[in-house]
Amino acid sequence: MTTKPAAAAARATVYGYPRQGADRELKKAVEGYWKGRVTAAELRRTAAELRRANWRQLSEAGIDEVPTGDFSLYDHVLDTSVMVGAIPARHRAAVEADPLDGYFAMARGTQDVAPLEMTKWFDTNYHYLVPELGPDTVFAPDPAKQLVELAEALAQGLTPRPVLVGPVTYLLLAKPAPGAPADFEPLSLLDRLLPVYAAVLAGLRAAGAEWVQLDEPALVQDRDAAELDAAARAYRALGSLTDRPKLLVASYFDRLGEALPVLAEAPVEGLALDFTGPAAGNLDGLAAAGGLPGRRLVAGVVDGRNIWTADLRKALATLGTLLGLAGQVDVAASCSLLHVPLDAAAETGLDPQVLPWLAFARQKTAEIATLAAGLSRGTEAVADELAANRAALDSRAASPLTRDPAVRERAAAVTAADARRAQPYDERTTAQRARLRLPLLPTTTIGSFPQTGELRTARADLRAGRIDTAGYEERMRDAVREVIAFQEKTGLDVLVHGEPERNDMVQYFAEQLTGYLATRHGWVQSYGTRYVRPPILAGDISRPGPMTVRWTSYAQSLTDRPVKGMLTGPVTMLAWSFVRDDQPLGDTARQVALALRDEVADLEAAGTAVIQVDEPALRETLPLRAADRPAYLAWATEAFRITTAGVRADTQVHTHMCYAEFGDIVQAIDDLDADVISLEAARSHMQVARELAAHGYPREAGPGVYDIHSPRVPGADEAARMLRTGLKAIPAERLWVNPDCGLKTRGWPETRASLENLVAAARTVRAELDA
Repeated sequence: MTTKPAAAAARATVYGYPRQGADRELKKAVEGYWKGRVTAAELRRTAAELRRANWRQLSEAGIDEVPTGDFSLYDHVLDTSVMVGAIPARHRAAVEADPLDGYFAMARGTQDVAPLEMTKWFDTNYHYLVPELGPDTVFAPDPAKQLVELAEALAQGLTPRPVLVGPVTYLLLAKPAPGAPADFEPLSLLDRLLPVYAAVLAGLRAAGAEWVQLDEPALVQDRDAAELDAAARAYRALGSLTDRPKLLVASYFDRLGEALPVLAEAPVEGLALDFTGPAAGNLDGLAAAGGLPGRRLVAGVVDGRNIWTADLRKALATLGTLLGLAGQVDVAASCSLLHVPLDAAAETGLDPQVLPWLAFARQKTAEIATLAAGLSRGTEAVADELAANRAALDSRAASPLTRDPAVRERAAAVTAADARRAQPYDERTTAQRARLRLPLLPTTTIGSFPQTGELRTARADLRAGRIDTAGYEERMRDAVREVIAFQEKTGLDVLVHGEPERNDMVQYFAEQLTGYLATRHGWVQSYGTRYVRPPILAGDISRPGPMTVRWTSYAQSLTDRPVKGMLTGPVTMLAWSFVRDDQPLGDTARQVALALRDEVADLEAAGTAVIQVDEPALRETLPLRAADRPAYLAWATEAFRITTAGVRADTQVHTHMCYAEFGDIVQAIDDLDADVISLEAARSHMQVARELAAHGYPREAGPGVYDIHSPRVPGADEAARMLRTGLKAIPAERLWVNPDCGLKTRGWPETRASLENLVAAARTVRAELDA
């Protein structure tokens, strides 16, 4: 195949870049500021240095137009709330006293003031801070952050493009502020918000911005006529401004569908569209809408969310087709590169044959630059790059690392009976209550306890050879003994071993399963200063041997109270990994489920009475379009049941979910057929309890009463109030008492105080029920 050169030179660009730095310098600086070891000036200096390094890397890779404004100290949606002046009333005093401390108070809360709610950014594992808006919200422009970063990029001699969350997406992501009328819709504030965006755009133009990108990913979801009309009005208004830069409206993560002609007809100079995965449908949609004659199209043809080397010839074919649909075609990743690690070249511990298969952020920028050059000058100009790319793709396809016939045979033999508990819930709950003998409102935690400096040091010492495996495991047993003793003293009813030996709830299991690859430096931001290293799911999955049994059994030997076996569920094992793209996700999920089923069987055989299989990503991975959801939920819930359905009636199966919009999947939660579910509820004011009640959820549930993503310690009275709210929706005989999520990110002092208050609250409410 030979691609003819484009009529005008194609430019290479990206929508965003990893923020953390090669050694997670941003995390260290922000957490140092919180602890008083880093000054505000030092924090800002570190952030500016990281931005300059990012832009330098992009420029050296051949990126012609760099993003500004995508960098954040915590979250880009929170940054947008600051930019438009949407500061909740409870945080205004803190922001006025010190804008930086007030910013972090909105993100994390203080002992006296609750933070903003946090939830998943569309179907990714990135968490954003949910804007709180009400009828009395007064917007005011504050473009200082955007102007500073634009000036920094211009000073480096670069061509910058400021990136903003678009006004429609911002309002669609928002929730009514506490006290707002029940029928209030944040989108009703659009006409009030648009003048603020107009002022920001005018300021950016005056400061030297030629183009500004407005991100509208919410428009790839199903939108009703009123929402589509709001988008049309918004971009008619902004496009009609005379004092503004050129506007590039961007969407990603899926196809735009009915919103595409709305944006194509808007008086803006360009659109940025995703053409990967399910968003490949944008190509037909763009053609049906008449294309973008005389206007700019930024084509996202490199997958910005996964780490596999792109098929460059296939991408060039797509780009060649797009040349006939727009006045100018430029090349980009499908979305911000925030969702992938920084540099695959740093992974020197991986098999050398695997490295050419991988493209992290730096490698993706090289792919984008190659595609722009090929589109501009023809495929002959990038013949060497295309040959190397073909060799990498062929190597992966032919590698024995990717296929295991025994795994495939076992997965193909699964029957419907393998995904169904042998007894109905009513029989199971009777058997479980007889075995466990728990009190009303039983108390437990989600699984992990604080990952202290001592635990991290022990792992580092083991890696460095300063201690041997026996010495390391003795330190882990010490930590388990401490956790069990604390829980017994505090009065928790169902205990956990605290997971001191686990580096991460997915990576820990991935390192013990065949088919997974683990990275050393593949950090990706999950929220704030929380970074994870998603493993790479490269081949067929099996379990060589037990992964958790000896730790759970050791903990159980220390107490007469039940200790939960703790596993990460198959959907979350996929969602929080970089998954293979050479077979359907449902096939991979079934393989993981069968490996976990073996672990469940071994836990039960060892005497474990309560087994928790966490699925926090079940909602996160829900397709953005309703038409795509039934097929996903069918294989996702089946995978969970394959994992858990083989246990006896008196073995209690728990699951856990957090930081998502659960109302969208209540039926799927029911279909899991878990005996008990614990869910995040503190920041959302027990919303999920009401959603479960409205659905008629028949099993036991523990909506969280302790927000573990804030450093504040909830008092016993506060936790008791939360419990009473939960009791309005869930009967006492089916209500559990627990935190929102695991405690690994918290320190011991706040953990002790919070759990003591949680147990005290449960006892108080039990007494009220007995009175």
